[in-house]
Amino acid sequence: MAFCTRTLFLVVPSCLLLLSCGGEAARQEQRRADSLAKADSTRRADSAIAAKRRTEEEIFPRVGYQRVAVTKVILDSIRKRFAYAKDTAAHRAIITMNRKEFGYFHVGDTISLPDTIIPDLRAYSIFPQRYPAADSIKKIIMISNKFQAYACYENGKLVRFAACNTGTERKPTLPGRYALNWKERLRISSLNEFWKLPYTWNFHLHAGNAFHQFAMPGRPVSHSCVRQFMSDAKWLFDWGEGARRENGRFVPLSGTPVIIVDMFDFTRKRGGPWLELTSNRDSILKLPDAPMGIEEALIPISQIPADARGGLPDRQRYVTAEDTLKARGIIRKEVQLSWSIDYNKRRKAKQAAAAAAAEKKKPSPPVPNNSGQ
Repeated sequence: MAFCTRTLFLVVPSCLLLLSCGGEAARQEQRRADSLAKADSTRRADSAIAAKRRTEEEIFPRVGYQRVAVTKVILDSIRKRFAYAKDTAAHRAIITMNRKEFGYFHVGDTISLPDTIIPDLRAYSIFPQRYPAADSIKKIIMISNKFQAYACYENGKLVRFAACNTGTERKPTLPGRYALNWKERLRISSLNEFWKLPYTWNFHLHAGNAFHQFAMPGRPVSHSCVRQFMSDAKWLFDWGEGARRENGRFVPLSGTPVIIVDMFDFTRKRGGPWLELTSNRDSILKLPDAPMGIEEALIPISQIPADARGGLPDRQRYVTAEDTLKARGIIRKEVQLSWSIDYNKRRKAKQAAAAAAAEKKKPSPPVPNNSGQ
């Protein structure tokens, strides 16, 4: 009996251990099953989201693009068919795809032509038709220096795709977060009275960055502004919302957000990546996951007009901006940025100097003879 007791004493804990191990194994198996089910559910959800996005991206049919070397015959044909028929769907599509006006199409250029003309220019967008990260944002503008284009979204839905020409390498339109501030139907530049800028939307109070209509040669050519075709400039002028005012001052970043996502490759001397696309399914840009978390744009103090430098908030940020941008590889280290120039003052100074020089060249009046002879 004692043997049995000892046996039971030895066996029972073993049984309990086996039962315990068996229970833990079952629980682990259940956890694995739950994990697999969760992963499967996540895959199905991701697949459904991907399918939904594909459907959204394919609201427009596929449009093939063909690269064409421009000869005199081709240029004459294009001008005859499209250039002189302004504001037609074909005219708008071709200038948007090439980021330039027909007047800048030249023999020797390479251009891109679509195999299908679609009146809605969103069909040619390099931005996604849906931007889920902007679903809760009433309006937002996304700009790509790299592709010389911008997109306008309302609650995550693309409502406008447009071409643009941004700043040169020495006067760049720098990436980061901005916002619309004020607008003017016809702005006369404060730096050059000969620059007449229809449908201006300012998006940096101190640097003077703005959207506006101006010549569109198909490359980054501006003094840091965002040039547009007239129809796009007018549309944006009516659509955008400016900054709020408090105590007579604009509230920073309170207007329609403007996000610049990248930089143009200035080592390219001709053309741009938009000419290398083979269809409207190519190179759909990956936009930021949290657009409102993007850092406010860094603007070097050299890009601020002299008269505006005294009132800069956080002046040191502007002073160190160029070094920071070069350290990040946004501006090439060997590039010397051009300082902001007041051409009106320069012109007046030259005129004053010329007038003074002309005055010196005038012959002296004869000395009156008071001798009485």
